[in-house]
Amino acid sequence: MALSMKRRSQQIAANQLEYQERYQTLTFPLQPELEAATQKRTTLLASLEDKVKIGCHGSKLDMEQLSPGCKICVEGRWSCLFINGLCNCSCFYCPTSQDEIDLPMTNSVSFRHPADYVDYLERFGFTGASISGGEPLLTPKRSLGFLYAIKRHFGHKMHTWLYTNGTLLTEELVQQLHDCGLDEIRFDIGATDYNLQPLRKAIGNIETVTVEIPAIPEELPRLKRLLPELRDRGVKHLNLHQLRLTPHNYRHLVKRGYRFLHGEKITVLDSELAALELLLETIENGTDLPVNYCSFVYKNRFQALAARQRNGLYQRKSYEELTENGYLRTLTLHGSKPQLATLQQHFTDRWQNSSLWAVSRSGEQLTIHPKLWPLIDFSGLKLTLSYAVARQLPSVTYRNPFIKVALSPRQELIIERGKACNDLELDTEQTELFGKKFLFSQRNLPVPDEDLWDEIHSREWPIEGLQDYY
Repeated sequence: MALSMKRRSQQIAANQLEYQERYQTLTFPLQPELEAATQKRTTLLASLEDKVKIGCHGSKLDMEQLSPGCKICVEGRWSCLFINGLCNCSCFYCPTSQDEIDLPMTNSVSFRHPADYVDYLERFGFTGASISGGEPLLTPKRSLGFLYAIKRHFGHKMHTWLYTNGTLLTEELVQQLHDCGLDEIRFDIGATDYNLQPLRKAIGNIETVTVEIPAIPEELPRLKRLLPELRDRGVKHLNLHQLRLTPHNYRHLVKRGYRFLHGEKITVLDSELAALELLLETIENGTDLPVNYCSFVYKNRFQALAARQRNGLYQRKSYEELTENGYLRTLTLHGSKPQLATLQQHFTDRWQNSSLWAVSRSGEQLTIHPKLWPLIDFSGLKLTLSYAVARQLPSVTYRNPFIKVALSPRQELIIERGKACNDLELDTEQTELFGKKFLFSQRNLPVPDEDLWDEIHSREWPIEGLQDYY
């Protein structure tokens, strides 16, 4: 489903707000260029259609031969620990400054002690954990300490991987990483002008060696030449990311004359086209090197979705559901006190669990679980739809309802519940349509082209496909 004009306008406004006066210096393609780029992508996807598996609502390919860590990411069970905020390289595409050590952190929560992070992984049911940075090998004792604690507790039940530019990797460090139980190592060879020498130290010592780089359009010819060598050296996977503009890398990306795209964040148009072309190259030439195009919209939509679902379980009430897109949905009926009292009695007579509904003090509002939907005559009733999102925080804001989750005697975190949008009021006809389409999965049922249905759709289901070109 393509974005509505309202959504596009909202995203453009957000992009303008983020970059202020610098927005005017960005090159966005004119309509003929967008149409040509869209046609090129359509042609590439058509060529790939029978050769690769497309998943995650059309935002990731190829799904067929993902690395072990990427499979866990798709399942929504991956935790990325940023072990430091310091790097010894100066990649033009790096999204942040990477000039401070900082405490190890994930999802805004920092950890001084490896044991507390282990408890975090246990509490939230993760099956994969990665060590990232910055450059993790700038703080080797810290990286090894967290890795050792993770593997000592979970063993083979927790897949671990480490991101590195490879410049500091030594034979001794490789052995230490191996001894700690590291399962996978990922090299950003773009940071070292595509130097493959550091890979040699890891291949044969770490089970899975992956190359993970942004798809840089002007490097496409070189990457095509490198594909057979990567395979022959023993690299098992190539992960390609779409270049994204940030306030930090703005000055570097603008100098390169890239064409930018509006969206959830501003991205580089030709980066995606380069990634798809490289994926097609490996297949047509029989390179036998699995390529994963990890689009920006996959990362932005589905990694956030996984976090919403994890956190939502801690805030969900007995009469609420988590939508497919990870939002807490509350259904509230409005009617007269006698009318709603009769309805509650009807639920009881049908042996429904009383935890599936809740009535307001006035008796004129009844919150219901979708399981009760078939038992309700909606005549004379109005429905309010409320969507909320649960977020992890390091401390209490006191602005929204929250719960405390203890990780250890010395550390806890907060899961806060906040509104995802304004409440949506539905009349009887709209209520019937909502139930059919969103509760009983008649997905192809048409709905009016209105802001109401656009908002509901965005909370109920993930957006389909790759990024719109506009």
